[in-house]
Amino acid sequence: MGLCCDLEVDVNGEETFLLDKTVLTTFSRKLSRLFSGLTSQAGTLKVILPDFPGRAEDFELIARFCYNNGRTEISPFNAVLLNFAACFMEMDQVCSGRPSLLHQTEKSLEGINSWTWSQLLVALKQCQDLLPARNSSCLLQKILDSVLGRLAFPCVVSPCTPSSSACSSFQLSTDTRSIESSKNSWSRPTCWFEDLVFLNADLIDKLVNMMVSQKLDHATLSRFLFYYQKSRFLISGPAEKRKITEVVVTLLSLLDTSSVSCKGLFEILRMALRVKVNKCCKNKLESLIGSQLDQATLDNLLIPSPRGKDYIYNVNLVLRLLKSFLGGQFSSTQLKKVAALMDLYIAEVAPDSSLKPTKFLALVVTLPDSARESYDGIYRAMGIYLEVHSSLREEEKITVCRALNNEKLSPEALRHLAQNSKFPSKTAAKAVVISQQAKLRSLLPSTYHLKDFSYSADCYTLKGSKGEKEDPDKILLHLRKFNLSTENQRLKAHLQGMQWRVVELEKACSGMQARIEHIMKSRLPSRSLPKLCS
Repeated sequence: MGLCCDLEVDVNGEETFLLDKTVLTTFSRKLSRLFSGLTSQAGTLKVILPDFPGRAEDFELIARFCYNNGRTEISPFNAVLLNFAACFMEMDQVCSGRPSLLHQTEKSLEGINSWTWSQLLVALKQCQDLLPARNSSCLLQKILDSVLGRLAFPCVVSPCTPSSSACSSFQLSTDTRSIESSKNSWSRPTCWFEDLVFLNADLIDKLVNMMVSQKLDHATLSRFLFYYQKSRFLISGPAEKRKITEVVVTLLSLLDTSSVSCKGLFEILRMALRVKVNKCCKNKLESLIGSQLDQATLDNLLIPSPRGKDYIYNVNLVLRLLKSFLGGQFSSTQLKKVAALMDLYIAEVAPDSSLKPTKFLALVVTLPDSARESYDGIYRAMGIYLEVHSSLREEEKITVCRALNNEKLSPEALRHLAQNSKFPSKTAAKAVVISQQAKLRSLLPSTYHLKDFSYSADCYTLKGSKGEKEDPDKILLHLRKFNLSTENQRLKAHLQGMQWRVVELEKACSGMQARIEHIMKSRLPSRSLPKLCS
């Protein structure tokens, strides 16, 4: 480059350049200030630049600019590099009547809005490589603004290939054909999704926040974030995976819930559990999933338990998702969907021998009773649980069975429960009584307004319209007040026979209760109880 080589420049330890000190100090105030206090001396000086923004070949561009007397070719592909280098070397002074390198690069950057999509991406990558994390450089902001404008208004300069007639689903146009073209293009996520995958988590955070503030389509942003997270996970280490997940979850929480895929959230959840994201991120993610739990499937919920836990599935996580769902706004239809999903989940986890009774009970009772129209599914799951956990004490079994609403069991389930030895005898007896009550109801015409039947631990009673206890004789007295037809007279006779069966049931219940108390006091092995009248 020159005959005089009195200066060695070590660039980031990559390469050492032998240069003319006078040539470089003419254009660089940094070097000029460095050598200003030195007197002329023999030998060669050496300068080490450990923080030069760029690589050795980028410094070579600076040297060529100096040796060419302030002239060099500046293009969109090197404008950012030269601008950062000029700032670092303080090349902001006019020399030989020519503008400084800093001024020339800034002039080139003024035309950034006319750059092509590929030129913008190159500039953005150079900014990412040269800037420290979280740097809010004006140059970076200018490039991001241009990228955002290109995505919002792709008709200016297409972010896709030049031959593509469709650019982005962000296109804001009243032209029907343009909108259709954009929709078709969107089916190819590589149109611009893949182009931005190289961005690190900090720049993605900055760019997507700008997109949200500009009210760009949330469904599109959601799909991009899922695509970005999956793609980056393939090439990232554990620490970067954690940061990417935390940033993506935070950005997803800014979007409309309806625009975020429930399936995608569960995929992120599984990854988040593996990389151990922070508590704030975990809470946001669980809140997002809980708000649309009615869209989940059984496979989504079957997440393995954390390491060191004996139980198979992560029941605590599902309980938190349930509470998050109940803490938000939901319709009765959504509530019933979640209840149906939970019935499937409870049946799936019931065979787990390590699942504690308190956790099983919590899964059943967390949802309100109104969420389920039938408890047949819970009854089947409870039967499996009691069979696997046969070593439970009688009190524990009774506690678990209290969650079972016998009133919402089908007649078939009630008959099965009455003969099911896995259940506590008290629960089975209650099923017998309720089954008999249902038979008695079916025999009474609806015009009699006998409201309902209730069961207590000692016996059960028939309630009238005012809720007072009435025996079978009083029921017949009420019936006599009506002008009964011949058919109703036969019904009255049948009802009279039923009252004797009621008396028998009362006696059987009382006797059975006494035997249970006797067995519990003596702590003798439980024996099969006598069957009640069928």
